[in-house]
Amino acid sequence: MELGFDELQSYIVYMGDLARASKSTSMVLESHNSLLASAIGDAKLARESKIHSYGKSFNGFAAKLLPHEVKKLSEERGVISIFPSTKRKLHTTRSWDFLGMPETTTKRNIGSESDIIVGVLDSGIWMDCPSFSDEGYGPAPAKWRGQCVKGANFTGCNNKVIGAKFYNLDDAAGEETPSPVDNDGHGTHTSSTIAGVSVKDASLYGVAKGTARGGVPSSRIAMYKVCWSVSCTDVDILAGFDDAIADGVDIISVSIGGASRDYFNDPIAIGAFHATKRGILTSCSAGNDGPDTFTVQNVAPWIMTVAATGIDRQFKTLVKLGNGKRLLGIAINTFAPKKHMYPLTDGAHSVNTSAEFYGNASACDYGTLSKDKVNGKIVYCQGNNGQDFTIGELGGVGTIMTLDGLEDTAFTPLIPGTYALPKDGKKIAEYINSTKKPMAVIQKTRTVHIAAPFVASFSSRGPQLISRNILKPDIAAPGLDILAAYSKQTTITGYPTDNRRAVFNIISGTSMACPHAVAAAAYVKSFHPDWSPAAIKSALMTTATSMKVKDKTGELGSGAGQIDPTKAVHPGLVYDLSMSSYIRFLCKEGYNGTTIALLLGGKKRYDCSNFRPAQGTDGLNYPTMHIHLKNPNSTVSAVFHRTVTHVGYQSAVYKANVVSPKGLFVKVLPGSLNFTQSRQKRSFKVAVKGSALLNGTSFLSAMLEWNDSHKHIVRSYILVYKPELVLY
Repeated sequence: MELGFDELQSYIVYMGDLARASKSTSMVLESHNSLLASAIGDAKLARESKIHSYGKSFNGFAAKLLPHEVKKLSEERGVISIFPSTKRKLHTTRSWDFLGMPETTTKRNIGSESDIIVGVLDSGIWMDCPSFSDEGYGPAPAKWRGQCVKGANFTGCNNKVIGAKFYNLDDAAGEETPSPVDNDGHGTHTSSTIAGVSVKDASLYGVAKGTARGGVPSSRIAMYKVCWSVSCTDVDILAGFDDAIADGVDIISVSIGGASRDYFNDPIAIGAFHATKRGILTSCSAGNDGPDTFTVQNVAPWIMTVAATGIDRQFKTLVKLGNGKRLLGIAINTFAPKKHMYPLTDGAHSVNTSAEFYGNASACDYGTLSKDKVNGKIVYCQGNNGQDFTIGELGGVGTIMTLDGLEDTAFTPLIPGTYALPKDGKKIAEYINSTKKPMAVIQKTRTVHIAAPFVASFSSRGPQLISRNILKPDIAAPGLDILAAYSKQTTITGYPTDNRRAVFNIISGTSMACPHAVAAAAYVKSFHPDWSPAAIKSALMTTATSMKVKDKTGELGSGAGQIDPTKAVHPGLVYDLSMSSYIRFLCKEGYNGTTIALLLGGKKRYDCSNFRPAQGTDGLNYPTMHIHLKNPNSTVSAVFHRTVTHVGYQSAVYKANVVSPKGLFVKVLPGSLNFTQSRQKRSFKVAVKGSALLNGTSFLSAMLEWNDSHKHIVRSYILVYKPELVLY
């Protein structure tokens, strides 16, 4: 009889926190084997099917299972959830100056900063980058309990990068050699953004030349390689969290994402929950699916979800036409022209008439063009679909493509090239059609100053769909055209045919924003090592800089605003959260006492009715306030209960000030908070009311500010969102 092994699939069986009575790894391992054997019915097959046991920081295991085995395990009393291991993806200098942290004048607590260990779950690390020099560093902090695993092209760690491991539990590596080395560049880039040492004259082939450094250059890095060239599996991600928490890291950075799921069917939310329980803040990228709404990822309230912004520079590439006209495109073109001018053509004039093809020659689709007509020329192509590869393969010396979506993001072409605005593309086409011998030249990229900050067009927008009244993203940070360290194991574009390899690269994504927020959190923690993850997150959110909104969905993607790390060190008030606060929130969200008991570990039984109910519309002491209306015709009516903790050093009186649009009424009770000593708590209530939002209006926003008339303004962003359809 066939057992249906074609139905075998990798699953994660999540069982909550470790029971206090069985903390030893061997006891946890034995319990997993027993549970699996009971479900499969054969101890030997059970051992063979198990992929990994999680038992350092939380309880669970991964195994290859058949559908009926999944069903049986899901009915076990000790199992919170069981879900397939899916494949996730990476969310792929000047930025710290722009954030108000200049290298020479930023106040630092060097001793404390050097004791902070940042755990990075990413694609590995390239140790030969100057950003990871450990000159002047002492040994790893005494609290460090992690490892440094050697492998191909990775000879070991140092006193800067103190730990490195790789995970290939479900054969995600494919043909790659198992090693902590970074074959992608992503993990090297994010790590150096967080804690890279100062490197003068850093650039990408002369573009963006300056001093590259991380936000907390004295801190240590521990790399947990959970991503390979193809993907990052849930099994590996959860194993990385399990180790990082146990190893003694202070903050965890995760620039990885996937579709949002129920919190305890999501390995990042699970790992971050247990990290929070141990006092470790987890920061995650929000996703790169903007400007579409409902695309934000990593939305658990105990995660700091980070959107991407642009800083006050942009990379422009000048195109000179033979008729004297000049056009500015957006690109990171590292090539300087060797001639004054080159012959210019376009796809429509370069059609391969000797062969049948499918595609659009005007867009330079692969197989549509003639090599004889392209060789030695710059080619203008409509649209933006990797035409630089096609033109380069045909012997073209450059390509001008048109931007058809992201008009703020500079990409690096394989050959001399740039991306022009559609209106400029028309001018190029008109010039080509009006002269017998059109000519052009593409100059090397230069930097121009622009107004900032603004939400990057690719940065994922809210609202979220898991807990509708929790605003996500939380915060925004630079993620557009960021120069940071890179791996010479790959080319700067990732294409094997590209011969450019460099120790610095310029790339964009919320993956680049997340490490900026991580470093900002580490910076705050260096001054306040006893602050909870929620307090640090609150400090960053309530001191954030308001955004310059560029499009109609930008306000749904900026969170509280752009981080201001130096202001966050002295926020005045913080919205703190304990584990009991999260438990009350989970009760409000519908989780039962059995699940909560497993989440917390131990033998104590929990009943949500025994907890003080979570109050208000959102049920959580969150720094922002969000109302997701149930249908397009709903009136606005919400109440938010909040408690703030005074973290200043003197007595203070804070008075409330509300800025709200016409038709939205916000009342704060009481309107004044009196603090006589540090760590004192005061509670207040915010009532938000209004009529149904007008047609054509998707959201309204307001701002609550607590002002002590001296130094501190504590801001809470309020957002009302109207859905297009009725929500059930």
